[in-house]
Amino acid sequence: MDFALVPRTPSRTTPDAPDGAPWEPPELRLVCLDIDDTLIDCTAAIRYSLSALTGQNDLWPLWDLITEEHVALVVAGEIDYATMHHKRTECFLAEIGILADEDQVKGFERRRREILTRSWQLFEDVLPCLEWLRAAGVLVAAVTNASGAHQRKKIADLGLARFFDHVAIAGELGVAKPDPAMFHSVCLGLGCDPAQAVHVGDKLDTDAIGARDAGLGAVWLDRDGIAERAPAGVHTIAGLDELPELLVSEFAKLGVPAQRATETPAFTVRNGVL
Repeated sequence: MDFALVPRTPSRTTPDAPDGAPWEPPELRLVCLDIDDTLIDCTAAIRYSLSALTGQNDLWPLWDLITEEHVALVVAGEIDYATMHHKRTECFLAEIGILADEDQVKGFERRRREILTRSWQLFEDVLPCLEWLRAAGVLVAAVTNASGAHQRKKIADLGLARFFDHVAIAGELGVAKPDPAMFHSVCLGLGCDPAQAVHVGDKLDTDAIGARDAGLGAVWLDRDGIAERAPAGVHTIAGLDELPELLVSEFAKLGVPAQRATETPAFTVRNGVL
């Protein structure tokens, strides 16, 4: 069966439809994807860099906490990404008992980034999913909260640029997820209504709930299996190998160009081949 053109019929109905009325899925024209820990195993690379520089293997939770605190300042518009990187590293070093001066902080951050650059790796399910999305004829965008120079180098080095019709980076736009403006700028740039778009990311608040509240379809990529139940209006998948089946079942109109229909590949998922 050509699942990109003839999706299986969902069994649910719309909340406001008359009893028994079939649910009419929307058209899907755009799939937005977060980058870090969605496509790229960012956590593993950071863990390795911290261990290599400090000789300690248990510092990731501290780094993650400090990162969340400082990224919140960026999202609030209080500091830029360059300042965040410096202050985060300075705070991290102080927390592990290293009172570093400005040059030492810069040196630690420079070495950390050198290690990171050599350590980035894609999750195994990324390339098959991206290939499927391209073959299915939908637009694909990267939507990421990070600094422009770092993300664009990462995207280029890992060969991801060829898959994207648009790349939206918070550090370049001056706005960040979960602000609806971040998602709407991508839709506007690609000529899509938010209702025709889906965003997929590993952060429940900034990615999934942010996309939902901006009017996009929302998919939380829960690779660690921490969710018992997704919030209302949010779909949950455990890996990108589950994304094609979700898109096909929830969006009846994928808009695959007729001339490309025969090129749409089968996609192996946990329950077999669709």
